[in-house]
Amino acid sequence: MKTITANIKEGIDQEIITEAGSILKDGGLVAFPTETVYGLGGNALDEQAAEKIYAAKGRPSDNPLIVHIAEFEALNKIAAEIPEEAKMLADAFWPGPLTMIFQKTDLVPMGTTGGLNTVAVRMPDHPVALALIRAAGGYIAAPSANTSGRPSPTCAAHVQEDLDGRIEMILDGGPVGIGLESTIVDLSEGVPTILRPGYINQQMLEEVIGKTEIDRAILSDDSGIKPKAPGMKYRHYAPKASLTIVEGEQEKVTAKINELLKEGEAAGEKIGVIASTETAADYLGGILRTIGSRSDELSISRHLFGILRDFDTLQVDRIYSESFETPQMGQAIMNRLMKAAGHQVMEV
Repeated sequence: MKTITANIKEGIDQEIITEAGSILKDGGLVAFPTETVYGLGGNALDEQAAEKIYAAKGRPSDNPLIVHIAEFEALNKIAAEIPEEAKMLADAFWPGPLTMIFQKTDLVPMGTTGGLNTVAVRMPDHPVALALIRAAGGYIAAPSANTSGRPSPTCAAHVQEDLDGRIEMILDGGPVGIGLESTIVDLSEGVPTILRPGYINQQMLEEVIGKTEIDRAILSDDSGIKPKAPGMKYRHYAPKASLTIVEGEQEKVTAKINELLKEGEAAGEKIGVIASTETAADYLGGILRTIGSRSDELSISRHLFGILRDFDTLQVDRIYSESFETPQMGQAIMNRLMKAAGHQVMEV
């Protein structure tokens, strides 16, 4: 299969959007930009399209897909019940990086939901994504547009690297704005529960709907759970090299990473280091990548997956990273980093 890449960085090209929408209506796959990461889209109401998404990604078929919509009214056909909290959250955060989980209707095939009776839904905040959803008929199932387990794609080049020849089209809308996948909150039963942290954190949610809970699997490594949302069960975002997070007081962290650098290079290893803007100058060797400033959380989230992919290209043997407990997005950043590291942490 030849994958077409269409450049839409300069704005909406309706001819290209119409062509991409037709591909989706015919059961094909199109990768497209959102404000979070690039998504791999298929017709959410077509069981065979869901199967194609799983096959293209090499994704386990019990890992649910998120259905993307462009209008709140579209929920009525796919959610069996829309609680009041959903309307409040949609008013506050849609379009935006928030996914909500509902009991599904029969219109949504089990292939899209990973065999669950619930459906995850979001309305992306990106003009290309919204135009594509409308052109495709209103419902696009879209996980991140990468090979399963690899760092999520934050630009079209990452999608090409993983999926070229496996899908019909890539819409290149340039780099994304946030760089981490959406927050997922389960509204299908009981107290609203956060299943995946993201840009919209617990405090922001509670300011709108009151009490929420955080699922125990968010910062744990429990492979026995049945995934109700993407990213809950399987190892994600992983670079090819071993990644270790070094935690503690910053001076001790820097000293320990420099010690590990020296040992690794003496053994002939190629070592990668992930540091903040504030500490980058303190490292004495290795292949250093500055992720961003601790005072600018979006700079950290936006660069994380790209840096992990960069280290793959450079074929490093080991990676050591600082911890990034920032105020709003710290939990989301550390959730992705911990999964990428396979929960390999060194306390100093």
